[in-house]
Amino acid sequence: MHIDLPSELEAALIDRSLRPWGLDGPFLAKSTMVEYRAELTAAPRFEETTSVLRRALTWEGGGYAVLRLGNLAKALGAEDGRFLRLATAFAAEVAVPFSPFPRWPLWKDIGVKVDKDPGKSSGIGYNAFHMDLVNGSLPPDYTTLLCVRPDPLGGGPSILSDAHAAVARLPENIRALLTESAYHYGTFFDLNGVGEEYKPFPILDRSEPGEGFVRFTAKMLERSQLSLAHADAARELAEELVRGQVSFMLQPGDYLIVNQRRFLHGREALHSGQEAVPVADRRMLLQLFLRARAGTGPAA
Repeated sequence: MHIDLPSELEAALIDRSLRPWGLDGPFLAKSTMVEYRAELTAAPRFEETTSVLRRALTWEGGGYAVLRLGNLAKALGAEDGRFLRLATAFAAEVAVPFSPFPRWPLWKDIGVKVDKDPGKSSGIGYNAFHMDLVNGSLPPDYTTLLCVRPDPLGGGPSILSDAHAAVARLPENIRALLTESAYHYGTFFDLNGVGEEYKPFPILDRSEPGEGFVRFTAKMLERSQLSLAHADAARELAEELVRGQVSFMLQPGDYLIVNQRRFLHGREALHSGQEAVPVADRRMLLQLFLRARAGTGPAA
């Protein structure tokens, strides 16, 4: 779902100046969230808009939303502190913002590096369907991407797929294989707030589709040692994810929020010719992770 801000809310937010946030370890401080909410609930239609946002992320059949903050980004500057504090305040209405990477600030830059592995988030190739921090025992409940600049050459649309719907289309014997702790991917070090390393892990918590993470990354098909049966099962899931995908281009100021318990995400390849684009003009996203509040489940 794409959500436009009401014009009266946009006008009110442009005039708001939230104080810099505080952190409690890797998490946004509770005092900051209380302060931001107190400041913004007085803005016209703020609570109505955030209610629509939460519903889009959690209702049956939902699981992602694009909050269109482009007018705010244009007025304030997409990388300006005032704008990022407003985006953080919206995120805090969904769940608790945090950074699992001690070496990064709350928002992590994802730029374009032409010499990077093309399949990585900062590469120029196809970034296949995946769940962020798939090998943590407590992955982020939500992953979010704020578009500062799209690919100036017109490539790199975002792709999303309903993971549980894809699982439901698989035969029972394939689902059974996906419940076995036979999968592993990546390294695990210098991380906060995502539990312990989970290795090996099952892709599915249970064979019947429903709630819970679908712990999947297409990269493990090429970069992990899997038995033929388990690799084939994961490959069938990958095909179903592609079959059910939606695709759209993020515009400046668009804020994509993905419920990782429901949807997996990725990105089509950037347009050829990235080497000729100045670094300062290349695609730029800012990433922020969210943890559901205790006792609330994925819907904070």
